[in-house]
Amino acid sequence: MPLLKNHYTSEDYWNLPEGDRAELIDGKLYDMAPPSRIHQQLVMELSGSVRDYIKSNHGKCLVYPAPFAVNLDADDKDWVEPDISVICDPNKLTDRGCSGAPDLIFEIVSPSSRRMDYNRKNTLYSDAGVREYWIVDPAKERVTVYHYEDDAAPVIYPFAQDIPVGIYPGLTIKINDLLENY
Repeated sequence: MPLLKNHYTSEDYWNLPEGDRAELIDGKLYDMAPPSRIHQQLVMELSGSVRDYIKSNHGKCLVYPAPFAVNLDADDKDWVEPDISVICDPNKLTDRGCSGAPDLIFEIVSPSSRRMDYNRKNTLYSDAGVREYWIVDPAKERVTVYHYEDDAAPVIYPFAQDIPVGIYPGLTIKINDLLENY
């Protein structure tokens, strides 16, 4: 839900009170609710799976779980905090986070973020040049994957199915395996 001012700037975003988390999208600040335990489990396991794959293949991409600021348009207008960002261009990394589109973004859906993750962020990430976007939905036990580079329709996978990571041929992730001990 947007906070109560008509138009916010990146200065407002960077001067939020200590401990407050929000995203700045089109001049509006959106409060972020604390994540659930399953949300955090998925962030940890997905981040670890991708990081381990990158390391074992001597890759150069870096994995950043939230909170990690991403300035999608690199013009100081939109600041988001994807649940997981994978960045392959080190020139996009700054002291504040990422300036430009990550290569791969994961969002874990929570009740308060459902509309934002499926609609607004989908458009925002596509327009910004993100290569691949995963919407992991624990309530529906499915993952919706967008491969923006291919301009293809989204593919929906159940948690029980191996899901190929498009930017990493050879890497598949089965969400049920990540939640085995949950």
